[in-house]
Amino acid sequence: MTSILDKWGNPYKPDKPALGEDIALAHTTSVRNPRPNSVASTITPQRLAGLLRSVVDGNNPQDYMTLAEEIEERDPHYASVLRTRKFAVASLDPSVEAASDDAADQKLADEVRRLMDSDQTPDLFFDLLDGLGKGMGVCQILWDTTVNPWVPKDYKWVDPRYLRPDADTLSEILLISDDAPQGKPLEPYKFIIHLPRSKSGSIWRNGLARQCAVLYMLKSFTTRDWWAFAEVFGIPIRVGKYGPNATPEQIATLKSAIATIASDSGAVIPDSMMVDLVETAKGNGGDTLFESMVRWCNEEISKLVLGQTMTTENGSSMAQANVHNEVRLDIAKWDARQLEATINEYLVKPFIVLNWGVQKVYPRVCIRVPEPEDLKVTVDSLMPLIDRGMRVSESELRDKFGLADPGDDEATLQPLSAMQLPAMQPLAMNRQQPQRLAINRIQQPSEQAIEQLTEEAMSDWVEVGGEDFMNPIIELAKTATSFEEFNAGLLTLQETLGAYTFTPQLADYLFRMRGMGDAQDA
Repeated sequence: MTSILDKWGNPYKPDKPALGEDIALAHTTSVRNPRPNSVASTITPQRLAGLLRSVVDGNNPQDYMTLAEEIEERDPHYASVLRTRKFAVASLDPSVEAASDDAADQKLADEVRRLMDSDQTPDLFFDLLDGLGKGMGVCQILWDTTVNPWVPKDYKWVDPRYLRPDADTLSEILLISDDAPQGKPLEPYKFIIHLPRSKSGSIWRNGLARQCAVLYMLKSFTTRDWWAFAEVFGIPIRVGKYGPNATPEQIATLKSAIATIASDSGAVIPDSMMVDLVETAKGNGGDTLFESMVRWCNEEISKLVLGQTMTTENGSSMAQANVHNEVRLDIAKWDARQLEATINEYLVKPFIVLNWGVQKVYPRVCIRVPEPEDLKVTVDSLMPLIDRGMRVSESELRDKFGLADPGDDEATLQPLSAMQLPAMQPLAMNRQQPQRLAINRIQQPSEQAIEQLTEEAMSDWVEVGGEDFMNPIIELAKTATSFEEFNAGLLTLQETLGAYTFTPQLADYLFRMRGMGDAQDA
């Protein structure tokens, strides 16, 4: 087996206890303190500018990561659109492609499929997509080295507040600890590092939170001023009036009554005093001004996170939302492509190397974003082409509709026309073709043809012995005194009368009627 190398090309010997240990755990008495001080509550333009500069310089990335976390907690709109973007990829089922058709590559692909079927995989995807907001998402692999092959027993999200850039290039990610307060490189085959690219440049200047920080600050200022405006112009002024002879005790009672009205909406005062509620002015449109400023901030945040505003704001049509949804679909595809590259590099490859050694090629995890498709439009477009002889793959259409192939013994749905037609034997290829009728031929109305056949049949009635057959029956009907007598006479006549003389005529006319019907249908 080829020796295992780290990312710098140095030989690496796996440390089994360290691979299964949580080496990024936080403690209240450690430099990795799980209770950092708040940043968003005291944010100002000057402090925000200094904070954004410090994370690029590598001096204080902890405060920036804290601010990014608090923005997601404090701003419902930002949290909503960011979760929407995360769920668009984290909820997808990954697939695995083998490196080749070789048996060994197929076996490695099956092992990776079992790895991806783990219940922790969706949580891993969601935690890695935390890098969309903060610029980096790091998860720790806790390997179970007691089984063969070694598999991850769990994944632990690493708080980005404990990450630092290296002092030389500001591009290497370091993890701080009590032994290394300035940080040390991340252990190989231990961490999954996801660095989503929303723009080119330094990884410490990436992240949606950096772009949304100014909008969050402006919206927080606007919301605070909006509530102050509502307290002044939204509540009527309470005015207490007392007479010139009021005593200090009565004036104190009036003040207490005004204060009580503010909280309890009721008070008790003497008859000699009066409390008026004076409506305030409307503030010259200040209410709509604050609302418009907050809405503008929300729309800008939607553009930054989702790439559009139609699916988050009211007043848009379904057609507009569908067009803008395509832009969001492009972003989801880009996120999925970056995430699958991270999984292949930091999870699939270590899993293969630690268990089966270094390979020339590795299986690939694929995360495909399905594109919405109007299946009714597909059917309406294909049916005319199929009727004109175009051959379409049945299996491809089944996959598009999500339908499985029916079994041999399963009942299947059939077209209504196929269910009504009787089963027909296949015709020989050398059969004689029937003579086709001209389209412009003169057709005789069916009612007229039926009347002619009826007249012809009645004229032949005497010739075929119709009177000899009917006269005894008519005579019996005249002489019978009751229905029972007539019925008994019919039974006697049955022995001498027979319908064999009418059979050839009846068959002849039925055959001719059938031929006329077939001609009408042609």
